[in-house]
Amino acid sequence: MSTTKTFGEARSAVEGGASVTAATEAALAAAHQNKHLNAFLELFDQSALEQAARVDARVKAGEAGPLAGVVLSIKDNICYKDHKVSASSRILEGFTSLYSATVVERLLAADAVILGRTNCDEFAMGSSNENSAFGKVLNPVNTNMVPGGSSGGAAASVAAGIVHAALGSDTGGSIRQPASFTGTVGLKPTYGRVSRHGLIAFASSFDQIGPFTRTVDDAATLYSVMAGRDQRDSTTSRKPVEPITLAHPGKLRIGYFREGLERPGMDPEVVAHLQAHIDRLKADGHVVEPVEVPLLDHQVPTYYILATAEASSNLARFDGIHYGHRSKAAKGVEETYRLSRTEGFGPEVKRRILLGTFVLSAGYYDAYYAQAQRVRRILRDRTLEACSQFDILLGPTCPTTAFAHGAVSDPVAMYLQDIFTVQANLAGNPAISLPTGMHSNGLPFGLQLMAAPFAEAKLLAAAKHLF
Repeated sequence: MSTTKTFGEARSAVEGGASVTAATEAALAAAHQNKHLNAFLELFDQSALEQAARVDARVKAGEAGPLAGVVLSIKDNICYKDHKVSASSRILEGFTSLYSATVVERLLAADAVILGRTNCDEFAMGSSNENSAFGKVLNPVNTNMVPGGSSGGAAASVAAGIVHAALGSDTGGSIRQPASFTGTVGLKPTYGRVSRHGLIAFASSFDQIGPFTRTVDDAATLYSVMAGRDQRDSTTSRKPVEPITLAHPGKLRIGYFREGLERPGMDPEVVAHLQAHIDRLKADGHVVEPVEVPLLDHQVPTYYILATAEASSNLARFDGIHYGHRSKAAKGVEETYRLSRTEGFGPEVKRRILLGTFVLSAGYYDAYYAQAQRVRRILRDRTLEACSQFDILLGPTCPTTAFAHGAVSDPVAMYLQDIFTVQANLAGNPAISLPTGMHSNGLPFGLQLMAAPFAEAKLLAAAKHLF
């Protein structure tokens, strides 16, 4: 299928006379053939083919953008004007967006084609893509396994060869964990580097949009198109975007997380794989030294206190009054609020709203929310200190490979899936998961690299040349 090409191959094919429309039709056919994966909630057949025709015309006119020939999917929490968006929740079922996210505008301006919206955990709350109101997503590598979450549909659409790349969102690991489980590249940029305008918010101080791709080169290309200041998102940085050259970074100082080798519960093959890379990097002349993950046992509790607090606030707007689901059984204002939210939200979203409301409530705010903010500041300071000593921080993306559907039913056990990924969100650093390992069980797994804030150029160069 033409959709299995990398960005470079797709662009070369277009420059050689290949039709973008034909590539889009092939991608649509591949999506239909892989319908059993439940990766897509909707295919944008009409608008995708219309965009492809426009790109073909621009190619003929010699005006093609950097993404001409590239077919993408977007997670179902990223808005696309005149297209449905639901965050995989019943409460937004049937809602059509009135505007496009900044990242969507930039992709279209660069001549990408958006194929459809992908399934995800409801409101991006989950680590297995089993929390969607519209059914679970299957892992293309092994359909008995989860693809990871919350961006599991996006990861599956790339891993299955349907699209060249996909956009996901990463709040506590929702790009990197699915990338590890599906054998794809998953990049979480620095907080504030890519606009969140048009992203349905889960936790606003953590959320960041990023790409799934097959190669580091493709991740760098997408990042370069999306990154930069946006007047519609006041949290985007004014710091200029550093050009991504992907030149060899030379000899680096690399810190590896000791806990990735020693923590109980780590899969022995993941540990051995990480140790083998450490030994290889040392042999190649890099300085490779251990570094402790700051406050590791406090990271997941801190993240879930703060993220659920922000979710409780952000999801208050979905009330059955303004838009979205409204209970037909409700009588009066109070019942409209209560029944609409009861019927519209799934169990995991309700759990997190309740947790967030609790930690923000009188009598508990100082004990939980305020204390978690203090821990977050300490964690950020220690992470930045480590980044001042090392060019790159290395560790596992996840403790294990993908698990079977239904295998993790305890919420706390599910939350601990994020143990190695939440640090980058708490501190705001860029991080990338690379598909470097293949387990004896036949499933892929990844290693994670993290760098200092706004050091994506160094991060991507190291990812390309050292792994």
